[in-house]
Amino acid sequence: MTFRVLVGFLFSVLLASSASATEPGKTFQDCETCPKMVVVPTGSFTMGSDGRHKYERPSREVTIAKPFAIGIYEVTFDEWQACFDEAGCKRVPDDHKWGKDTRPVMNITWFETQEFTEWLSKKTGHTYRLPSEAEWEYAARAGTTTEFWWGDEVGENLGNCRNCKSEWSKKGSAPVGSFAPNPFGLYDVHGNEWEWMEDCWTPNQIDAPTDGSARMDGDCGSRVMRSGSWYYFSKNMRSAWRFKNDARVKSYGIGMRVVREMP
Repeated sequence: MTFRVLVGFLFSVLLASSASATEPGKTFQDCETCPKMVVVPTGSFTMGSDGRHKYERPSREVTIAKPFAIGIYEVTFDEWQACFDEAGCKRVPDDHKWGKDTRPVMNITWFETQEFTEWLSKKTGHTYRLPSEAEWEYAARAGTTTEFWWGDEVGENLGNCRNCKSEWSKKGSAPVGSFAPNPFGLYDVHGNEWEWMEDCWTPNQIDAPTDGSARMDGDCGSRVMRSGSWYYFSKNMRSAWRFKNDARVKSYGIGMRVVREMP
């Protein structure tokens, strides 16, 4: 085998490996204590809702041109504990006496989410971060156009919110994965805990990016939150619903989910 042939063979192997790594639906975990991830396919979708809340307007076409991976679950207390044990996170948040383990971590500020993603990036050698709200809505919708991924009605025991009629409704967070996943394989995109986004807050979607990137030209002292929570009503956990909070705020209704950039 000549050197040129050998180089060509190795290059083709690397290309095949890279293609396999970004195959939509592929699940992986970069380390034993890392979040479980799933690769999201590329595509386009209509983000926002013209007929609902003013913060969601105007709706627009967004194209996700590059695959990314997103947490199958919200980040758990177990995963946060690993960050704390390795001095990546400065504290273990209060669990409100509900229990830790596989419950979603809560009582974290936006700034503390940055500690977690920085630790995860250094530990794995890959770039982890919060989702942009466009990435989040794309992944939460999973190809659907309805209020929730399962339809327009909240139904019963499909998520964790004040009027979701689950065993945790109005009582507290549920262990991650307690309800059915959406078509992309994500759990708890509607309810359970609010999830911090990378984006700075803006009161509308005028001039928002259409490539899936985070919007960084707004009020960066406040950050976007998505998903709704166990304490809020179902209208607040719709796929298009946007909410804001001061980046320094922590609450038993606020958690996080991570994204990993793909090669």
